[in-house]
Amino acid sequence: MRELGFLIVSFLLLGALQINSVDGGGFAGDYSKLSGIIIPGFASTQLRAWSILDCPYSPLDFNPLDSVWLDTTKVPMIWMILGISCYLQLLSAVNCWLKCMLLDPYNQTDHPECKSRPDSGLSAITELDPGYITGPLSSVWKEWVKWCIEFGIEANAIIAVPYDWRLSPSMLEERDLYFHKLKLTFETALKLHGGPSLVFAHSLGNNVFRYFLEWLKLEIAPRKYMQWLDEHIHAYFAVGAPLLGATETVKATLSGNTFGLPVSEGTARLMFNSFGSSLWMMPFSKYCTSNHIHWKHFFEGRKKRHQICHCDEMEFKLNYSGWPTNIINIEIPSPQGIKAYPSISDISQPQVDLSSMECRLPTPLSFSAREISDGTFFKAIEDYDPDSKRLLYQLEELYHNDPVLNPLTPWDRPPLKNIFCIYGVDSKTEVGYYFAPSGKPYPDNWIMTDVIYEIEGTLISRSGNLVDGNPGFASGDETVPYHSLSWCKTWLGSKVNITRAPQSQHDGSDVQMELNVEHHHDADIVPNMTRAPRVKYITYYEDSESIPGKRTAVWEVDKANHRNIVRSPVLMRELWLEMWHDIHPDGKSKFVRKDKRGPLRNEDCYWDYGKARCAWPEHCEYRAAG
Repeated sequence: MRELGFLIVSFLLLGALQINSVDGGGFAGDYSKLSGIIIPGFASTQLRAWSILDCPYSPLDFNPLDSVWLDTTKVPMIWMILGISCYLQLLSAVNCWLKCMLLDPYNQTDHPECKSRPDSGLSAITELDPGYITGPLSSVWKEWVKWCIEFGIEANAIIAVPYDWRLSPSMLEERDLYFHKLKLTFETALKLHGGPSLVFAHSLGNNVFRYFLEWLKLEIAPRKYMQWLDEHIHAYFAVGAPLLGATETVKATLSGNTFGLPVSEGTARLMFNSFGSSLWMMPFSKYCTSNHIHWKHFFEGRKKRHQICHCDEMEFKLNYSGWPTNIINIEIPSPQGIKAYPSISDISQPQVDLSSMECRLPTPLSFSAREISDGTFFKAIEDYDPDSKRLLYQLEELYHNDPVLNPLTPWDRPPLKNIFCIYGVDSKTEVGYYFAPSGKPYPDNWIMTDVIYEIEGTLISRSGNLVDGNPGFASGDETVPYHSLSWCKTWLGSKVNITRAPQSQHDGSDVQMELNVEHHHDADIVPNMTRAPRVKYITYYEDSESIPGKRTAVWEVDKANHRNIVRSPVLMRELWLEMWHDIHPDGKSKFVRKDKRGPLRNEDCYWDYGKARCAWPEHCEYRAAG
């Protein structure tokens, strides 16, 4: 509260840093040797034009360095909102913008008339479009950088490593040498500051970092690999990581994802399916793995080859590939003489005349995560959807045959000293879909008839009916299901310490702890703790004993949204306290204590109306101006 009657209230932060050490003493560490490297998520990097493109009948031409993603003045439907309804102008704007965004789905090259490339530096990720129309969509890492500045982090110690999020991992290296540059970024940061880096990755950025760690194995001698990691990376903060993929990716391939922009779903689908990265976050089974490419490299040389997928027997004993439900339920037209469910060996079939199918009963089919990631789903709809052939090509060429890693396989714990896996829980999250032919031409040829959500341990349809399946202990973060986010719990050892604490400032009276909780690798670990109504908690799972010299922690943040979590003051507070704890000379525990959380910034101070005084008087004070 900033006003009381006619008085102007100012809350000044007093001694906030007294709470950040383990023993309650003052901050005495020197974090000048640390660097922070930020790897943004999907659609979270500015793309700029690298061409001159004249748009006929439209004043919105593209010139070098013009913003392509995201410039709302050049998004076609914005014109309609603003009342500019000339058909030729709209058509020209659509065509020009798409030319700068689309990639060739087979070779991932730019349109001949327009080329776009990712921007560089912090400005490329802090605010994509500082306008008024898109609002929170465009502001991503701005608050994060603001925190860094507020706590005195030097400008050259925070390093953004933006990338072209339209490309598959292999194309990032082939076209932009992205992973070579990322390696040099870590090495430069070490030389500049004298210490290792903290890696902050969000969403797809975690997939990028995983690929980098595997790529690095092929660039550094095996005996030097662990030494390089220990010297250059102190801790890895995996925020909102889709460790087993995200179901929304499948929806985007069939009906498009507008990212909140006022564009049609058909336009969004055209864009999304032209990107090589469109399959990078496809859901896949935790029971299926591929060959060890790292070792094959030394015996056979680096070249593209088909990677055989091996599935554990549990894949076929359990339903839904271990996910809560089937990812896709779809109705396929059933004409006579045409198989409704083509086998994988049926490579090509003539295109079917859909007009002759209108009166025939469709065939309902369901597909699990494994059947999506291995291409079975796209093969089944190949005769009815022109995008399937392109997606099958991308899946095989860019993922199954990747020379470094098949990204559509479950993660092992990265071999880093300190890992913090952080994600939101207990939000309504999509986990399955029902699709049917819409009767419209491509790209609007499918219509989503129902959605299955997970919400706090139950499955429910869009119409409100309960759905049978395998719901998890919690639900996801509105974008990524809990099943995928929580895979990093398998990185914890057999004995785990669990702490649950309120997200807001607290005196420790509501903190709950369970020590040495038994944890089985193949089962979720569930805390036996109470919840007060209307209180948002953070639940910490911490293990520093299972792997000598290494720590693993999982933070589940109640109601934290997937995209907004990087702007969460609560998350930033915990990250800073953990960082300061790590470099504090008097730190005695493996992780920062959770028994008390006082204010850390001015914004954390507030007026306690019940006591008619400033709350937290040991940290804040009330001053009336006048």
